Order: sequence, then structure tokens, then C-alpha cells
Amino acid sequence: MESPVDPSRAEYVWRQVADHLAGRIASGDLPAGARLPGERALAEEYGVALGTVRRAVLDLRERGLVQTLPAKGTFVSRPE
Repeated sequence: MESPVDPSRAEYVWRQVADHLAGRIASGDLPAGARLPGERALAEEYGVALGTVRRAVLDLRERGLVQTLPAKGTFVSRPE
């Protein structure tokens, strides 16, 4: 898969990753309750640094789209 991230765009890379993951959640590609791949796997998938993925996941948590359970992983939140 080619990464949807374009570092030359006038937008933070972490925001591009977060928006792409949010789109996958909205489309049902990542359904409620699904576990997101680990941070290292996401970094490799998107071709970005680990810190970039961490900031993207933080943004998704702030949007209420995912929740992270320590030692378990990050999961897509169930709709309210």
C-alpha cells in the first residue's frame, strides 16, 4: 500500500495520519471494537516516525474515536 502521507503538503504529517485513520474508521474498514495495529506497525505502514504515530493516536483519542488500554492496545470506540 502506498502511504497517503505527503510531507510536502502544508499540513502536519501526524494530522494526515490521524485523518486517514479517522476515514478508515468512518468507512467501517476499522469497525467499532477493532484493535489498531501497534505503533511500530502503523509507523512502518505510513512511512513515518514513531512519534508521529503517537501524536496521531493522541489526536484520535481526543476526538473520541479510539481508546487506549495500557498493555492491551488501542481500540476503535463504540458509537455513543
